Amino acid sequence: VQVIAYDDKTGMVASRLWWLLRQMGHDRVAVLNGGFASWVSMPEAPMSRDVPRREARPFYPAAPIGKMVDAAMVAQIGQDTSYVLVDSREDFRYRGEMEPIDPVAGHIPGAVNAFFLDNLGPDGYFRHEDKLRERFVKLLAGRPAEKAVFYCGSGVSACHNLLAVAHAGLGTASIYPGSWSEWITDPERPIKTGNTP
Repeated sequence: VQVIAYDDKTGMVASRLWWLLRQMGHDRVAVLNGGFASWVSMPEAPMSRDVPRREARPFYPAAPIGKMVDAAMVAQIGQDTSYVLVDSREDFRYRGEMEPIDPVAGHIPGAVNAFFLDNLGPDGYFRHEDKLRERFVKLLAGRPAEKAVFYCGSGVSACHNLLAVAHAGLGTASIYPGSWSEWITDPERPIKTGNTP
């Protein structure tokens, strides 16, 4: 069945559902561009407070569409120039200037920064595919999307970047779902602050 995910603002939560369904092998999933705000801005867009009743049907998981990596793989990627590791958080969190959620500030060594909200224009919609392609081609620096691993704070907003890469027609990137919140649980894992990977 076709699934269309939406949320109330940026598409961050909807993109997480998009990714989760793809991890279960469900390829008929999309995200409503602009979210609920775009829907209600359309004249005569139907809306309801009723919860629809649907008949239950079986779901058979299939091979994941995309790849997850663990902390050990991330540590290797940080040393391997054939990969690009991408932190999807705001730049001040990446630099370690302030960390509003986790007890440790900074980023994983080797990671570059690509804040997920920069995928959106001022109107709240995803930027045109050409603009997204331009953004991520520059970020990938000649590497295919399959050699990109995205992370964030807890593995949610990184999905927004995965969706943007796919929307740009560049392919399927990978995710480190444990992200920064998991990385910092081991004091042996290195951290970095500042603007450089």
